[in-house]
Amino acid sequence: MKTPLVEFRSVCKTYYMGEDIVRAADNISFSIYENEFVAIVGKSGSGKSTCMNIIGCLDVPTSGTYLLDGRDVGQMDKNELAEIRNEKLGFIFQQYNLLPKMNLLENVEVPLMYAGRPKGERRRIAKEMLEKVGLGDKIRHKPNQLSGGQQQRVSIARALSNSPSVILADEPTGALDSRTSREVLGMLQDLHQQGNTVVLITHDNSIAATAERIIRLADGKVIYDGPTEGAFSDEHMGGTGA
Repeated sequence: MKTPLVEFRSVCKTYYMGEDIVRAADNISFSIYENEFVAIVGKSGSGKSTCMNIIGCLDVPTSGTYLLDGRDVGQMDKNELAEIRNEKLGFIFQQYNLLPKMNLLENVEVPLMYAGRPKGERRRIAKEMLEKVGLGDKIRHKPNQLSGGQQQRVSIARALSNSPSVILADEPTGALDSRTSREVLGMLQDLHQQGNTVVLITHDNSIAATAERIIRLADGKVIYDGPTEGAFSDEHMGGTGA
């Protein structure tokens, strides 16, 4: 039987706010397999950001188990979390998170540098990734010389540089206009068609609809997990509109 790339087994994440206990993730279970394109969707407070942080090894569950490619993330120390994050995950953020003093080539090289790749190999891979996203002629530009859409493409090139098991896109179109948003979502669909596993985190149903499968959250619980075409009925919306 195939091992899931991402597996939540009764994952809970609780926070204390004064005397109140907030259950940001409340007994969540799901599995995501290789070459799936899954959107985790819900309004603010639904638990999607908590799930994103746990999937991205930026946080660990309070209870339950999170397995990334069969490895128990909850048992890892900070160094091991940083290592598996760089080895297994490619991040695409809403605000791009590019380093302003570095040119595009150097920005895309960053995950490869952390992975200990030799300089020549880093340069070659970074150049290939920038060419892949249509920016091969701008490798010496700084991020502030690019449009928002171009910066997000650099972010995608950086996410791909280490050949991650999972591409984790957190509201990747949140800072973009509608035309550029469609371009970026089209790129994510292309990456999926090329065999990549994509997990998209969003509050927006129209963006979630580009995925093949939707996991809808409300109040820290999964209220729908299935094909995209069945996710938008009144029965499965759970009052979580866009």
